[in-house]
Amino acid sequence: MRNIEGYPGIKVGGHNINNLRYADDTVLIADNTKDLQQLLNIVEEESRKKGLELNSKKTEVMVVSRKQIAPECNIFIGGTKLKQREQFKYLGTLISSDGRNKVEISSRIAQAKRSFQKMKAVLTNQCISIQTRQRALQCYIEPILMYGCEAWTISKQTQKNLEATEMWFIRRMLRTPWVAKK
Repeated sequence: MRNIEGYPGIKVGGHNINNLRYADDTVLIADNTKDLQQLLNIVEEESRKKGLELNSKKTEVMVVSRKQIAPECNIFIGGTKLKQREQFKYLGTLISSDGRNKVEISSRIAQAKRSFQKMKAVLTNQCISIQTRQRALQCYIEPILMYGCEAWTISKQTQKNLEATEMWFIRRMLRTPWVAKK
């Protein structure tokens, strides 16, 4: 991976980023197909020197684009064309080719609500102070809801959905009915 440090990627905060690594998961990032193929060729060659081989069945390509239909990306490993995906999970977060996170945010909301229901006995218990219940909500439920939020693209609709989820938690903690005018 040291051999690809000088090659083009994308600029983030003035720094060139052409790969993301976590344990054995690696993402190569480039601005265009030519640069991505060049990065992949270098990784493949250096891996081969160390006795490693890239698995073309497990290696996939995704184009992140604002266009309605993502452009086709022809990337090859040893003559085998890699499969292009519309979305994939990386480190537990769903990444989609349109750059929006609607599906991921909906999934996070559902997971947080399930976790809230599991802790309902504690979070809605009137014998426990509201401050303690809010703290429990912040410690156990909000991290599930907001996991990976640093990479989300928030639209007005997804912001409303997140705010509605917060209100859903608070109403249940206070046992306030939906129709109450408070």
